[in-house]
Amino acid sequence: MNKDVIQGKWKEIKGDLHKAWGNITDDEWEKTKGDATAIAGILQQKYGMAKEEASEKVSSVFKSTRTAQEKVWTSRLLLRAVPHNSI
Repeated sequence: MNKDVIQGKWKEIKGDLHKAWGNITDDEWEKTKGDATAIAGILQQKYGMAKEEASEKVSSVFKSTRTAQEKVWTSRLLLRAVPHNSI
């Protein structure tokens, strides 16, 4: 997921991250500015994760957020394609 997409979806991604790792404060999340490396660094500090493990966890959250968003976009496109009188 590129930086522009992350910044555009930061609120949603931050919510997903907070659900997974509730010991990290909102201020700490905000300091990362959505940077995957910074987020992984916080996971290393707060949870004692190895660098690789933390990076994989962050990537997983970013990927699941992207997948969920793609499903929403697909649903919206399908709804637009269906004539309104056939619903």
